[in-house]
Amino acid sequence: MSRHTLPEAVLVLVAIFGWLWPVQARTDKNKAPVSEDSQTCIGCHSQVTPGIVASWRRSMHAHVTPLQAMKKDEMHGGLTSRDVPVSMQGHVVGCAECHTLNPKAHSDTFEHNGFQVHVVVTPKDCATCHKKEVDQFENSVMAKAYVDLMGNPTYTKLVSSVNGMQHWDKGKLTQGTPKNATNEGACLQCHGTKVTVVGTSHRETDMGDMDFPKLTGWPNAGVGRINPDGSTGSCTACHTRHSFSVSEARSPEACERCHKGPDVPAYKVYTVSKHGALYKAHHHDWHMGELPWVAGRDFDAPTCATCHMSGVLDTQGKVLATRTHDVGSRLDTRIFGLPYSHPQPVVADTSRVKNKAGLYLITNLDGTPVKDAVIGRQERKKRRKRMQATCLACHSQSWVQGHFKNLDHMDNWADKMVKTGTTMIAHAWKTGVASPENPFDEYIEKLWVESWLFYANSVRFAAAMAGADYGVFAHGAWYLSRTITQIRDFLDILEQDRARHIGKVISH
Repeated sequence: MSRHTLPEAVLVLVAIFGWLWPVQARTDKNKAPVSEDSQTCIGCHSQVTPGIVASWRRSMHAHVTPLQAMKKDEMHGGLTSRDVPVSMQGHVVGCAECHTLNPKAHSDTFEHNGFQVHVVVTPKDCATCHKKEVDQFENSVMAKAYVDLMGNPTYTKLVSSVNGMQHWDKGKLTQGTPKNATNEGACLQCHGTKVTVVGTSHRETDMGDMDFPKLTGWPNAGVGRINPDGSTGSCTACHTRHSFSVSEARSPEACERCHKGPDVPAYKVYTVSKHGALYKAHHHDWHMGELPWVAGRDFDAPTCATCHMSGVLDTQGKVLATRTHDVGSRLDTRIFGLPYSHPQPVVADTSRVKNKAGLYLITNLDGTPVKDAVIGRQERKKRRKRMQATCLACHSQSWVQGHFKNLDHMDNWADKMVKTGTTMIAHAWKTGVASPENPFDEYIEKLWVESWLFYANSVRFAAAMAGADYGVFAHGAWYLSRTITQIRDFLDILEQDRARHIGKVISH
């Protein structure tokens, strides 16, 4: 539809707000101009979605032009792209600069008041100014969170065993295939959905009748989302739109949404650690948005971002860690057990890695990694050194070495415990008292899953992040050992029942 089909009163409002906004922009502390197209967007949306506009006005996007940012180095918030289109360099990044980028690449592009607008802003759009960050993210396991789950034949069976509707009928429990909507409301909230355009919908709005694309898998801010332009990921998983705040992304609460457990208990472990205690007590006095971020000046203890992503300097200006959006680049070991801890994968997309048992797992059932699927010894040493460089900003060498020695020990201990349970499960499959067709849907198998997905993971995360009791009685070693015992007891029951059944068959 044409913008000229709007009611006359609305056009008057647009004209008024379109005139007022540039005045506000010109009186901004940076005196950064706003493009005419974005002024038009703001004229309506300051009334229709005022919260969005208010968030954007607080953002760095609203106060710094790409040209200004290109003159800074990375540590001071400079852009990593040096070929930003000239047409975008001289004004701030507003609504139009993001929602009208690359319209032909977006299947969700639609005509909106005279503009070709798309709903879903993607990493490919953000790469116009932030190419290095997007390239790093593309190589990370985060970006492959959807593919690694829903593209993996083994993990999809786990998803089905959790989300499939169960029915009790005539003394038998059956389980169906989960609906897409169920998966989207469960696992894919964090892993990301596949956003697809399936038509258009007509709506009556305060600004008149309008047509909008109809999307499946939307809304979603999952980190591995498959977008309508073919890209993967969602920057807003960490930098909530429309403020895209550095401070927020550096706060542990940004990670809480998907890393609270019990499968990935990073946030819970952090909150009970000494680091978490320091954050809670003092973060109001920290400078969470400073660029560069200086340990000992801007903050006194690490958040998740400090260790995994942020660029950090010491008070003498020495670079302790360079900024990265590949969260695995400082990690030598993947402590998220599937079912065992293992060296980080060589390639982020692990969905087609198959072990000796024919399962799409990056480790074999005995805990050894699948050959050539994980990084080697030298790369592991490099990544550990990167991680430890940040630790050494506050801790002595002996403290850091002792911490990582304990981490390696507890990883190994948890893996050996999981191996005991896995050996019993493999025995159950071999003897026929459990079926390997879906290794996650029977009770004894669910106990096995809990042993590594919940309890062994808690032990590992508590060791990695100094989480104290969370790795023991809160959700760790006690429950891991108890679950191994439950597997044994239930295996005994299954085998006794099988023996009785065979005896009856023979007697007849």
